Amino acid sequence: MSLVAALMAAAPLILALLAVSAVFSAAETALTGASRGRMHQLERDGDHAAARVNRLISDQETMIGAVLIGYNVLNILSSALATLFITQVVPGFWGAAIATGVMTVLVVVFVEVLPKTLAIVRADDVARALSGPMLLVVRVLGPIIYAIQWIVRHTLRLFGVRLDMGTDVLAAHEEIRGAVEYHHSEGAVESRDRAMLGGVLDLGELTVADVMVHRRQIAMLSADDTPRHIIEEALKSPYTRLPLYRGEQENVVGVLHAKDIARAIAAVDSIDDVDIAAICIPPWFVPETTHLKDQLNTFLKQRAHFALVVDEYGALQGLVTLEDILEEIVGEIEDEHDTDISGVKPQPDGSVIVDGDVSVRELNRSLGWELPDEHAVSVAGLVIYEAQAIPDVGQAFIFHDHRFLVLRRQRNQITSLRISPLPRET
Repeated sequence: MSLVAALMAAAPLILALLAVSAVFSAAETALTGASRGRMHQLERDGDHAAARVNRLISDQETMIGAVLIGYNVLNILSSALATLFITQVVPGFWGAAIATGVMTVLVVVFVEVLPKTLAIVRADDVARALSGPMLLVVRVLGPIIYAIQWIVRHTLRLFGVRLDMGTDVLAAHEEIRGAVEYHHSEGAVESRDRAMLGGVLDLGELTVADVMVHRRQIAMLSADDTPRHIIEEALKSPYTRLPLYRGEQENVVGVLHAKDIARAIAAVDSIDDVDIAAICIPPWFVPETTHLKDQLNTFLKQRAHFALVVDEYGALQGLVTLEDILEEIVGEIEDEHDTDISGVKPQPDGSVIVDGDVSVRELNRSLGWELPDEHAVSVAGLVIYEAQAIPDVGQAFIFHDHRFLVLRRQRNQITSLRISPLPRET
């Protein structure tokens, strides 16, 4: 029998096996690459194919196991048949070499590249089309898959590795964030929308300490002053809610609201007759470790907008408002009474003079920078963390593509810095 005759005799069976293997290859790529969000939406709309896809994806380990078993069995069988037929004509090494070459071309082109390229381009459609056959394969091969999983898990445990295929919320958030970043780079998502979506995902990771107004920046009123002086200072302030303290600023006894002040003034003949204690709202204290998502939900449930932040010892650290949390999502919310960001002064040469207590997140949002805020809340804290010391006036540091020059320092606190972005290399 000639080589051509051998190939012609074996070709129908080999090609049939490779065609089924190509289906397994396309299914693996499509099912792992299909949009879970779109599949869930289609299932809610009554799409049965999408429902099958969601069932397969929900137990991804079993689904991939079934696909790999079918894929490898078919490829090995087709390669063995090709080698058997070809070595009958060309015995020995050269026959095996020819079979290897022929099968490598067929598998790479028609089983790997072609079906997987189609599955990548049309992942959702291919996944829905192949969900029925794959669900049947998973049911048929179920016992074999579970046996293989048992062997794999117990083997890995010998090396201290434990597998957990459960849902990882953090991984899901990162997947969404990655999709947003990708579509932003492609121009499909605007920068503002990208920031808003990222802000929503950040709410579960940030605490009120990350966004609060520091205690040194809080505008406060003294309850020991006269009603007239308190009201005059409150009316000068751009804020509608102001903490009221007695004795020392740590001792906050209430919160004054501009509307309550206006009603009280309208009800008396003289400002001096206003009973400040009667119109004060009791202060609300929250721990600095409270996550923004939880604080936002609490604000909405309590129908409140303002809370004072304390540390584990009850010492006042700052304040947080509903607006502060919303600004993490939508960006700065400005009205006719707002002023420019406090403590940040852009310079003609492109540098920025920044007060040490300005938060890194606030600076990043206002200037579009990406300075890290994992290890320090304030700009001064970032410099001290990176320098591993409290620098002196005049010292300069370069990190995170910016140059930091210390301009002023009071005792152990850095109070002013000049920050200059370094030119990007082209």
